[in-house]
Amino acid sequence: MNITFNKYQGAGNDFVIIDNRKGLFNPSDSKLINRLCNRRFGIGADGLILVSDHATADFEMKYFNSDGYIGSMCGNGGRCTAHFAFKSGIAGNKQKFMAFDGIHEASVDNATVRLQMSDVKEFRLIKENYFLNTGSPHFVIFKEDIDSVDVFREGKRIRWSSEFAPGGTNVNFVQVVDKGLYIRTFERGVEDETLACGTGVTASAIASVLKGHFDTNSVNVRTRGGNLSVELTVSGKMITNVWLTGPATFVFEGSIEV
Repeated sequence: MNITFNKYQGAGNDFVIIDNRKGLFNPSDSKLINRLCNRRFGIGADGLILVSDHATADFEMKYFNSDGYIGSMCGNGGRCTAHFAFKSGIAGNKQKFMAFDGIHEASVDNATVRLQMSDVKEFRLIKENYFLNTGSPHFVIFKEDIDSVDVFREGKRIRWSSEFAPGGTNVNFVQVVDKGLYIRTFERGVEDETLACGTGVTASAIASVLKGHFDTNSVNVRTRGGNLSVELTVSGKMITNVWLTGPATFVFEGSIEV
């Protein structure tokens, strides 16, 4: 059977996106998903996304990490999926879709997509660093020179530490720079550093405001793959009105025999 797919990237975070509204692709086939994401034996991606019908929303997005297994919310994946849905006629430029952590709104303006992220209802300090869930769990560590950090080694060590057992966490190394943040992320499921991470960018921007680095509701973030921005409102112990904005780029369309 041949499967048609779209390849997308958002700030260097890349995805295989498949229109699965007819249910032809088996989401439980983790070996196939892993193979399609493999950069040498498949298409190559940080993750795979299936788009299916939903009873009340425009569509449902199911995100799978490159290891082949279902993942939690993916911010850049959500933005790329919104662009794909608009390009494919599945939804308009203003949309609502279901994801792992609930309903999300998105707006598409050419190659820029603005995505509403989940409210953050709780966060905690661990050795002066923030742990919070922005649809996926993230540990945010502020450092002065993150280019000197071995993100793979340090990220892997923290990701599997007992502090975050049993599910583990994504790990963000964040540097405060002029007018914003510079961030590098170790992603669980991918088990490596990625060029960008939407939920990680969101978590880092929130942590920077909580730590007092910025007194604004908008934070610019630079990743190794591109620039993103986060808007947010701090309401007591709640973080609301969280929006992630940045590029969502169609790379190519193809088909592959599975």
